[in-house]
Amino acid sequence: MANEAHRVLEQVDGPESFLEFVDALVADRMASRGDASTAPSHGDGSAAWENTTIESFLEAAAAWARDSQFGQTQGLKTANPWRVFATFLYCGKIYE
Repeated sequence: MANEAHRVLEQVDGPESFLEFVDALVADRMASRGDASTAPSHGDGSAAWENTTIESFLEAAAAWARDSQFGQTQGLKTANPWRVFATFLYCGKIYE
């Protein structure tokens, strides 16, 4: 499921595809909480989610935004704003 969320992220270019990404990210999180045996785990059942509380998720997303200048240092300088915000949310999941 994590690969699905990332795959959908790569296709975000407007409001409809952004919502598809959000749906994929929600499904990814639900899967990580359900059957941790099907995905990589960090030993706490989080299945590849570095940030499992809303506080840590938002802190990580904000840290990514600050560190990368909202993705400008990672090739998102000219990206569609919907894609940048989707990346912000995805980084809430993975950024340490």
